[in-house]
Amino acid sequence: MEKVTLNVQGMSCGHCVKAVEGSVGALSGVSTVKVDLKASTVDVEFNQQEISLDKIKETIDDQGYDVL
Repeated sequence: MEKVTLNVQGMSCGHCVKAVEGSVGALSGVSTVKVDLKASTVDVEFNQQEISLDKIKETIDDQGYDVL
C-alpha cells in the first residue's frame, strides 16, 4: 500500500468532501480517502498495483477540483 497527501484547491464545503471521498473511494484499489478542508488536502491510501496515482488525480479533477 502507498499513502499520499495531495494538495487540492477548490474544496470548501461538505458537498466537496462527499464528492471527492465518494468518487475516489469508489475506485478499485483505493482503501482509504480522507479530505481535510482546512488544509486543502486529500490523504489517499491505495494499492499501486491496482490503480495509478494519475488515475486518482484524474478522478479528483473530474469532480471539478484542481490537484496541485
